Amino acid sequence: MGCFNHPNDSSPFAIEDKPIAWKAPDTSKIPAGKDGELIRYGRELIAHTAQYLGPKGSVAQITNGMNCQNCHLDAGNRLFGNDYAGFIASYPKISNRSGRVELASQRITECFERSLGGTAPDTSKKEMKAILAYMAWVGKDVKKGQKVYGTATSKLPFMDQPANPVKGKNVFVTKCASCHGQNGEGMLAVNKTSYTNPPLWGKSSYTDGAGMYRVINLAGFVKNNMPFGATYQNPQLTDEEAWNVAAFINSQPRPHKDQHEDWPVVDKKPIDFPFGPYPDHFSEQQHKYGPFKPIKDAQKTQSILKT
Repeated sequence: MGCFNHPNDSSPFAIEDKPIAWKAPDTSKIPAGKDGELIRYGRELIAHTAQYLGPKGSVAQITNGMNCQNCHLDAGNRLFGNDYAGFIASYPKISNRSGRVELASQRITECFERSLGGTAPDTSKKEMKAILAYMAWVGKDVKKGQKVYGTATSKLPFMDQPANPVKGKNVFVTKCASCHGQNGEGMLAVNKTSYTNPPLWGKSSYTDGAGMYRVINLAGFVKNNMPFGATYQNPQLTDEEAWNVAAFINSQPRPHKDQHEDWPVVDKKPIDFPFGPYPDHFSEQQHKYGPFKPIKDAQKTQSILKT
């Protein structure tokens, strides 16, 4: 969710033109009373989604067993970990993917259907209200239209060649398999109701309609957060390794999401969206793995010609 900012982007959260990082509010400052209870429940749902809404969920069985925080790290609080800093402040807004104005609750529903491979939660129930309350509390200091350094994930510089799934497999085996399994199956928790480390492909992983299925998104996420212990300040992978392992992960089988109604205005499709049609002559293969610079340059040329 949210925008993707390059680490060198300027930010309103800055002193003397030196950007400072967004910092999530201290959970010890969650208010008391019913409002605080709802916020805490929302955080719990984000951190342990499967416990409540997974295949063996105590409230409902509507997701694949992953937790929201598998993609939104530290319950949406980690810098460059797909955080929730500006999420609530940005809605309602026009979604280029759906072609309509969406509420925050509708965007969350899409995550349930795409990233959690499940069905839409009832937006009138306590669970959706709690998730929204928690996200609003996390982003309470971010105003609408404000760009904040460190939100969502970063974009890596484009490579001159396509991201390489074969080379990425070597990175996965040496750097990722110990946590996510040799076959990307993830690591189940002791209670068998959720994953300690999520599956990266297969029937219980995110669908091909999820944001992580776009290799630009996944590469930036991996670079700043993986393997375990990596941060945006102290990454453990090179840019090329991040690109390649992202390509490998997204070359593996996963659930399919019907997307025939997505991106009604084809010109609005992201350049790494791996399914056509496109407003250019580049192949699905190149849109999936790159190189992306020629696609970006062609888009700029078309934009200039139109204006």
